[in-house]
Amino acid sequence: MVDPQAVRAVLEDLRAEGEALDALVAPLGARGWEADTPAEGWTVAHQVAHLAWTDGRALLAVLDPDRFTGELGGDLAELAASVDTGAAAGAAEPYPELLARWREGRTRLLDALAAAPPDARFPWYGPPMSTASVATGRLMETWAHGEDVADTFRVRREPTARLRHVVRIAVRARDYAFAVHGMAPPAEPFRVELVAPDGSSWTYGPPDAAQRVTGPALDFCLLAVRRRHRDDTAVRARGADADRWLSVAQAFAGPPGKPRAAANGGAA
Repeated sequence: MVDPQAVRAVLEDLRAEGEALDALVAPLGARGWEADTPAEGWTVAHQVAHLAWTDGRALLAVLDPDRFTGELGGDLAELAASVDTGAAAGAAEPYPELLARWREGRTRLLDALAAAPPDARFPWYGPPMSTASVATGRLMETWAHGEDVADTFRVRREPTARLRHVVRIAVRARDYAFAVHGMAPPAEPFRVELVAPDGSSWTYGPPDAAQRVTGPALDFCLLAVRRRHRDDTAVRARGADADRWLSVAQAFAGPPGKPRAAANGGAA
């Protein structure tokens, strides 16, 4: 039984995450929107355009799942091409129009998810997703691309409890991450123990699991959205499979993309 109150809480967190990034990009002028971000070939405008595009795809999946399914591409390469095309097209718009379109799309998606049955399931680029999972997926992407924007201007955003959603997706996507990298998923579960932004502990998996991942939740999230090289985080693994996971972990559907270089100049 899905708890409607829990779904509403996720939607409020999604709203807050969007507003946090909005506050970062809205004051920027044209030069700020044209600034290059750490994602190769992507400006701030590309980042926002990508979010607008994927919000639109999520809205279509919620309102017209048959049409969404009919428009699905055949493989990860086709998905990557669609993502890049959508970002480039949006980035070519005047930035005030892009900002307005992103805002409108966020609002429409939130309204659609709020109106959907809590136990509904919608198609996506991977397994079908529940109402709450669509919201957490959008929150994860908004936070990840917000990190790109923050890194562009060397702004440090204070981590919040909303990171729990990113952690949950990454933990649940463990086997997907192995598979998308052409590796067989481990048979045994892992124990994940992370330090939350408020100092509390977020734990997943059996307490007696031999394979373990530990560290700050923020670092784990940055690793899982591939915004940091693992050498630049305080996340640690115990066990060969857990160690391999830290090299392939991703909290998003689709191809992993180009890894970030380590701060010392190394690469993944």
